[in-house]
Amino acid sequence: MRGIGPGAVSPDVVLSNMAVATRCVGLRSELLASVPLHVFRRTADGGRERADDTPLYGVLHDQPNPGQTAFEFREFLIRSLDLRGNAYARIEWDRAGRVTALYPLEPDCVVVQRLPSGRLRYKHSPAGGGGVEILLAEEVLHVRGPSRDAMTGMSPIQIARGAMALALTQEVTAQAMFDNAMRPSGALVYPNELKDAPRARLRDDLKKRFEGAPNAGRVLLLDGGAKFERMSMTSEDAEFLDARKLSNEDVARIFGMPPTTVGITDKATYSNTEQEARALVQNAIGPLAARVEGAMKRCLLTDAGRRTLYVEHDLAGILRGDMQARFEAYRIGREIGVYSANDVRKKENEPPIANGDSYSQPVNWQPLGARPPSAAQ
Repeated sequence: MRGIGPGAVSPDVVLSNMAVATRCVGLRSELLASVPLHVFRRTADGGRERADDTPLYGVLHDQPNPGQTAFEFREFLIRSLDLRGNAYARIEWDRAGRVTALYPLEPDCVVVQRLPSGRLRYKHSPAGGGGVEILLAEEVLHVRGPSRDAMTGMSPIQIARGAMALALTQEVTAQAMFDNAMRPSGALVYPNELKDAPRARLRDDLKKRFEGAPNAGRVLLLDGGAKFERMSMTSEDAEFLDARKLSNEDVARIFGMPPTTVGITDKATYSNTEQEARALVQNAIGPLAARVEGAMKRCLLTDAGRRTLYVEHDLAGILRGDMQARFEAYRIGREIGVYSANDVRKKENEPPIANGDSYSQPVNWQPLGARPPSAAQ
């Protein structure tokens, strides 16, 4: 069978034929879209506070436009980035220079051009017609993947076309095997040739007695010298299945996804499953979140706004361990003075309590070189 060339690899072909790639794209977009996205303001004492009094906070955290929730908008943004290498949204500003809405744009309908001044211009041609819309850089939120020209990005599918083409070829080959060369589980072997009428009667009798779930496990009685021979998988078939497993693992690596997170559990154990769950955040979701945050800071904040405001995902929720490990960490943090009771309650989404803002430290702590306290003290 002729293989699928790298030129035939497209997002639609990949998603319609490869379950692993579909799971990778779906999990990355859904997971990052479910993480809270906040706008923070730097305070004078070096700390920070949520800038929930700005219109941008409501746009990113609650509702970017009248037709979408924040989850739907960000999911669309990440899927566009993973499949096309670029994600676009039209920015709506008010007269005070603040972002009031974001409207997603289909990546395939946008063409990026560099003007003689070095700035970018975006030509948007809606899929349903309606002419060409010219947008300046200040009017577009553009999240780009790894880029060759600093104008447009590339998706994991574009970067790894060869590996994707091999995996797609194996998917098509496997489908052809099922369609054209499916082997039965066994065969009834008779010492002598059966006539057409007995052969048809035997086939119909076996189908009536053993086909379907209610007839599973029935005892097969054979006479006339017949023997049942089970058909086993050949070594060539086993090697093909191993090659498909390896290709699925390659696809997961292309998207930075640990195998167990996308359903490849051949080598999964309790310990490495927990480690891979953390690797999912550190190697896949963390860099993706940083890419989106950088683009939002560049496109959605003015020069003056960037001095005091910044955008950040709250990844603590998906990095949290089990309850016992989490509360053990809280206990240590309280004992060394890092957390107060209300700090811990805030992290657990609980309301503050009275007198819960005090910090403590062990009584035997003292500055290095200080004299130990006397017995009277």
